[in-house]
Amino acid sequence: MSYLIGEKLTGGYGGPDIIKDCTLSVDKGEIAVVVGPNGAGKSTAMKALLGMLKLNGGSVKLDGQDITSMSPQQRVAKGMAFVPQNKNVFVSMTVEENLEMGAFLRRDDITETMEQIYDLFPILKTKRRQVAGELSGGQRQQVAVGRALMTKPTVLMLDEPTAGVSPIVMDELFDRIIEIKRSGIAILMVEQNARQALNIADIGFVLVTGENRFTDSGDALLANEEVRKTFLGG
Repeated sequence: MSYLIGEKLTGGYGGPDIIKDCTLSVDKGEIAVVVGPNGAGKSTAMKALLGMLKLNGGSVKLDGQDITSMSPQQRVAKGMAFVPQNKNVFVSMTVEENLEMGAFLRRDDITETMEQIYDLFPILKTKRRQVAGELSGGQRQQVAVGRALMTKPTVLMLDEPTAGVSPIVMDELFDRIIEIKRSGIAILMVEQNARQALNIADIGFVLVTGENRFTDSGDALLANEEVRKTFLGG
C-alpha cells in the first residue's frame, strides 16, 4: 500500500463536483506527478488530500490510517506539508524568518534542519537576512519549499512549483526535488511542465475533467503515444 493515498475522491467547493472518483497515491522516496489540461482538477485533487475541500465521496489514508475526517492542521501535524502556487512566502519577512515560521509546530531544536535547508538551497544562506519580497521568483520558490521542509514532513505536496520561472531555474528546482526524494520523503507534485515533470516521476497521473485518464510510471506515460499527442504536444 502507498504511504499516502486518496482513493475515489469526489468533491468540489460547494457546487458541482470538480473531481470524480479520482485516485492519487505516492510512497516514501517516490515522486508522483499530476498532469493534465487546465481545469482538469489537478490542484483541487491536491487540496482534497490536504482536507481543504468538502468530499462527497472517497477516502484519504496516510501510512495506513484513515485521515479523511481530519482538518488540514491535523494533517500537517501528521507529517503532510503543502506548498501552494501563489502567495507562498511572507514577503515582509527575511528568508530566515520565513524558514522559522515553517517550524511553528515544533518544540525541538531547529538548527540542524535549518542547516539542511541551507545545504539544499545555498543561495538562501547567502540571502538569509534579505526580505523575501526582494527575491526572484525562483528564489521565493526555494524559500517556500524550504519552509515546508522545516516541518520535517513525511509527505511534501507541491502545487505548480515551477510556474513562472525560467527553464534553467526549473531544472535546478527539479534537481533539488530529486534530492529531497532521496532523503525518503514522499513527493506529490502538480506540474504544468508535464514532459519535464514526468521525466523525474516514479508515477504519473493524467487527469481530465476531474477523472483519472491515465496512471502509469513516468517513463511509460512519456512513451504512450496518446499521452504524447494529447497532453505533451506530440
